[in-house]
Amino acid sequence: MSSEELRTSFSDLAVSPHTQMDIQTGSSGDPPADEGVQVTCFTEDLHDVTLHFQIIRFSKQIYAWVGCNTAKFGHLYAAATTRPGNAVSVTSVLGGTSDNTGSSMARRLVLKTGLNIVLACNIPKDSPMLEAAAERKLVEKLRGLGYIKPRAGDANTSTAH
Repeated sequence: MSSEELRTSFSDLAVSPHTQMDIQTGSSGDPPADEGVQVTCFTEDLHDVTLHFQIIRFSKQIYAWVGCNTAKFGHLYAAATTRPGNAVSVTSVLGGTSDNTGSSMARRLVLKTGLNIVLACNIPKDSPMLEAAAERKLVEKLRGLGYIKPRAGDANTSTAH
């Protein structure tokens, strides 16, 4: 399937480039447990490849998919904080091992969001720059959607530029 066919397929599936369901939020700013989900899909062209993203926000977890040039599912990882000490544990749910592309991304997303993360990742293992760029775009979108709260120090540094 060519890149253009894939782009056409994605546009047929999406209602808009940034599909999102409106839901009510609780007093803490988090979606209530009994409400629906928020779905966001977007595509970025980076380093001569096309990255496709899908983010599904549930009440206490985020599912994210990152596809490189195709709609292939890739490896699936689950990451969550564990007790004691709030360390982050990651496991490979489907394909791959815990040292593959995606497992470290899932670990860092848990640290940034404070939520459980399920991450499907289809980025070539030998492309660390592509993985870093994909993670940056994903984190940027999560921050824009309000899933990552800015730290107190971040507000001061962003205004200094």
